[in-house]
Amino acid sequence: MQRYDAIKKIVETLKDELVISNIGVPSKELHEIFDRKENFYMLGSMGMATPIGFGLSVALEKQKDNRKVIVIDGDGSVLMNLGELVTIYSQNPSNLIIALIDNESYGSTGSQETYASQVNLSNIATSIGFKEVYYYDCKKSVDNIDMNDILNKKGPVLLHIKVEPGNSKAPNIKLTPSEIKNRFMNEIQK
Repeated sequence: MQRYDAIKKIVETLKDELVISNIGVPSKELHEIFDRKENFYMLGSMGMATPIGFGLSVALEKQKDNRKVIVIDGDGSVLMNLGELVTIYSQNPSNLIIALIDNESYGSTGSQETYASQVNLSNIATSIGFKEVYYYDCKKSVDNIDMNDILNKKGPVLLHIKVEPGNSKAPNIKLTPSEIKNRFMNEIQK
């Protein structure tokens, strides 16, 4: 299975959860699979999907908004900004789920190998102090992921999904960056 299959599994039970998607191909794949106003598609800031999701989760908690924030991120982006995991652990947002799809490659830039082939990102999160860390080897099937169970966990949650490298042929997102931002912000403010 590839990242596309994992994204499809992650979103199949979503209702009002807010989703922040990693740059490039993952955002195009999410858009093709499950486009909706509650999705924010990152188009160009590698390593920043999780920090954006974290900031949103903290803001929602302050407003007593019970919606979950799900970040669909990749191993390359998380490795680029490992400090984000320390900050998230320290601030402890209860409504944040990081769905780390690990294909051991920079899929959007040519599938160069990442260091995720040499380090276990679940172990890093656990060593930081994350209490809710779930590892799924989904190279053959994503059927073992129970998103209903994950959505009921108190965050922060790290859902580490190992998949095969590769990109789908998802088409480009036809929305402009301003349209993506505006429809997402309007949905948050409802």
